[in-house]
Amino acid sequence: MADHHPRGSGSDTTDDEHHDVPSGHHHGDHVAMFRRLFWLMLALAVPVVAADMMFAELVGYTVPTGLRWVSPVLGTVMYIWGGQPFLTGAVGEIRARKPAMMLLIALAITVAFLASWGSTLGLLHHELDYWWELALLIVIMLLGHWIEMSSLGQASSALESLAALLPDEAERVGDDGATSTVAVGDLRTGDRVVVRPGGRVPADGVVESGSADVDESMITGESRPVRREPGDKVVAGTVTTDSALRVRVTAVGADTALAGIQRLVAEAQNSSSRAQVLADRAAGWLFWFAAGSAAITAVVWLALGRPEDAVTRTITVLVIACPHALGLAIPLVVSIATERAAKAGVLITDRRALEAMRAVDAILFDKTGTLTRGAPAVVGTTATGSGRTDDDVLALAAAAESESEHPLGRAIVATASDHGVRVPTATGFTAHNGVGVRATVDGATIEVGGPALLHRHHLEPAEATARWSEQGSTVLHVLRDGELIGALALADEVRPESAQAIRALHRRGVHVAMITGDAEPVARAVADQLGIDQVFAGVLPADKGEKVRSLQEAGHTVAMVGDGVNDAPALAQADVGIAIGAGTDVAIASAGVVLASDDPRAVVSVIELSRATYRKMVQNLVWAAGYNIVAVPLAAGVLAPWGVTMPMEVGALLMSASTVVVALNAQLLRRIDLDPATVVRD
Repeated sequence: MADHHPRGSGSDTTDDEHHDVPSGHHHGDHVAMFRRLFWLMLALAVPVVAADMMFAELVGYTVPTGLRWVSPVLGTVMYIWGGQPFLTGAVGEIRARKPAMMLLIALAITVAFLASWGSTLGLLHHELDYWWELALLIVIMLLGHWIEMSSLGQASSALESLAALLPDEAERVGDDGATSTVAVGDLRTGDRVVVRPGGRVPADGVVESGSADVDESMITGESRPVRREPGDKVVAGTVTTDSALRVRVTAVGADTALAGIQRLVAEAQNSSSRAQVLADRAAGWLFWFAAGSAAITAVVWLALGRPEDAVTRTITVLVIACPHALGLAIPLVVSIATERAAKAGVLITDRRALEAMRAVDAILFDKTGTLTRGAPAVVGTTATGSGRTDDDVLALAAAAESESEHPLGRAIVATASDHGVRVPTATGFTAHNGVGVRATVDGATIEVGGPALLHRHHLEPAEATARWSEQGSTVLHVLRDGELIGALALADEVRPESAQAIRALHRRGVHVAMITGDAEPVARAVADQLGIDQVFAGVLPADKGEKVRSLQEAGHTVAMVGDGVNDAPALAQADVGIAIGAGTDVAIASAGVVLASDDPRAVVSVIELSRATYRKMVQNLVWAAGYNIVAVPLAAGVLAPWGVTMPMEVGALLMSASTVVVALNAQLLRRIDLDPATVVRD
């Protein structure tokens, strides 16, 4: 039998634009496209490189005459097929007047392609045979973009997860009082529905008859079930925990509170800014550097009366300027960072979140289920009268609640078990709606309940309970044969790791705030215990996103940490959304970072990973761009007056060495320690 306790009060380009992939395709299609192209082009690159005369001369072997056309034919296939994403991307960047990575890659492969055909047909010097370089360039760039696209988060399923909160069917009451099962979509305003114990409310409405404790945590964030009685409003998606309700429907479909949350999530996600990738900015600068260097090279060599050198050196500059290492600098770091994070129980679902986390200077924690366990626990016990201990009161209360199905009753029984308290056997268990429970223990009548129980027996509460009530705890009184023998305080238990996490964040100069649907006394008690800087209490879902926005307008870069549907708008609005993995699907789908554990210290690990990742990105970009800045002038022949020129094979080897250095530097990221217990001790 269910029992009933009273409750206490208490740059704005999108990823598709950025990569110039057709907007009608899904993110998974982009990943599959680059993966498929990479493997196909890798298979073609092997014979192209092996049969290339220039590569054979560089390595020291001879290519049979019959294989002379293998590299030109297959190289052309690679240029048209494997180079298509970069060529179309270049067109998009030209139209947008924003030269970046795609244009630089397209320029290099096009110059290499045309120069190679010129060399093959005898129109240009044989040193301009770049078939092998063209093949490796396309393969490396496809690999980089495959890694990059894989590191981006999948399209969010937040809206679908929100919709899943609604039941498929509702039990509608007809004019004759008979009930019939109908689809939720068939409900209309004014209909009457019955919501059984454990069932979800199918639409917003008003209770007409019955009373029940309703779990509204997924909508309001309130950690305790709320008593709903005739005349009270109920919200679609919430759950009755103990008794049936008859509800008159007041809003359906797009007019429900749940639909409002859906709109908030969609708006916040659609309006979130898109950070431009560092590699693209570097590529944009490098494009103008390469184009300017090529132009100067052509002009100078022509002015010297050496047109053949002008063609050779200009083409060499444009090919060497292609960002081999630059194309891998960011994707490799992000790929290794996300892999390292996954092993530490941190899932990066959106690369932009990982990039932004290093700059976060304010973190907004949801209270329930994040800083606290999200379930009631006994936080205080007091015995009244002489001869009784707190354990005696806890033991008798646990005995009376032993058959209870109510969350508070289960919490009392669990606390007694955890403390090793011996619980006597109880018989004759009964639950009284809105009052409490009664059972016989060792021949005495034991009752456990709230203020209504004391009122029934004309008793006054114990002095200690006033402080508990002020802190927002639920107070249950324990009576033996009508005599008050003690009381228990129950509240949402604070996680022991929360204080460590907040201290570690404070050491890093991060402003820590907490947001909750709970009443001010409950929120303030938790905040004081943990040393939180700012508290937002009694906040409804529609206001949670506004609170995040207020912090952003105050100049903060904000990360939001939450685990419930009510957190989804705030997670989407924040610069970085972090979901506790044990939370609801919608919270996870609205976040860029998901913590597989419920340890709030992992947030500190994410900050450390983000900062380390950014350092590696910058190091790789400096190295990759630095190679081009040095190699391009040498390829242009700035040292030619002194008899020093860069042979093409040397340039090719330097490009390969640059790629290796970038890859090895990215691998060092695997050494970072992300263990939350270790991170908070530094």
